[in-house]
Amino acid sequence: MSQSTAFKVLWVDEYSPAILAAELGATEWGRFKLQRCASLEEAALLLGEHPHDALLAALPSERAAGLTAWAALSHAVQEAAVLVLSPACPAPVALELLQRGVQDVVLQTQWGQHGLARSLRWAIERHRLDRSARKAYATDLDTGLPTRAQLLDHIHHLLALRQREPSPMALLVLRISGLSKVRERLGRESVNVLRRRLAVRLRAGVRASDVVVSLGSDSYGVLLASTEQPEDAERVALKLAAALQKPLHLAGQSLSVGARVGLSLYPGGAQDAETLLRQATNAAAHASAPPLPRSPTKRAANDEPPSG
Repeated sequence: MSQSTAFKVLWVDEYSPAILAAELGATEWGRFKLQRCASLEEAALLLGEHPHDALLAALPSERAAGLTAWAALSHAVQEAAVLVLSPACPAPVALELLQRGVQDVVLQTQWGQHGLARSLRWAIERHRLDRSARKAYATDLDTGLPTRAQLLDHIHHLLALRQREPSPMALLVLRISGLSKVRERLGRESVNVLRRRLAVRLRAGVRASDVVVSLGSDSYGVLLASTEQPEDAERVALKLAAALQKPLHLAGQSLSVGARVGLSLYPGGAQDAETLLRQATNAAAHASAPPLPRSPTKRAANDEPPSG
């Protein structure tokens, strides 16, 4: 990126002293184009619509401490460099945020003399390096599934084939809730075991020609290589969500998770891999549970409503 190009930054303005805007003018660390939004929920929606270099979350202390429970956090750290600004943040919370993919937690005492601009630029560069490093791994070590980069490669390949032989396909993104509670009760390794079991359920629920991937610590992607009708993809989405929400037994306990699904279709509004993935991820972030309407004419006998 040239020095004259501005970095696109979403600015969550829940706590922003006047110094913030002045700090992020044209500096030796680059130019930043700020797009202000009033809440984390609005930021998640905007991240799903357009790519951004960074998410600058200026939050009061209590909101920063609760950020670990934000449902869209895993999606946000995949899409942009996330930098949290706050008057105060307990060290254990800051460490958990860093473990979850947040690039940095900057306290108000660290602002001034363009220190915020430096922190933001460093966060953007680290996020780019992290993304490049993830592309080097073909497999997610915790689940044994292919990664986001592999998914995009598959979509690129299928789109190239569609230029000669047009046919529909669908992309599902499934977001899992409840993993943080399992982590608190049973520890991180138990979460990894749980994620592997959920991955097995997804693979068992689709065809051999379909692709199941890991999209981070609480999300999966499913590429349906061919679909006859949009209703077929919706039916698969419901079936997979129901399968994920069935209780499993781990460490002598019965555990249940929630699942929300986002769906994007080709041909449709998106004509490239990145936009297809962004649309499905955004739809999953804002879906209810069950995420898709059940079609009364297409109901499958084994497609029972999720319990709980």
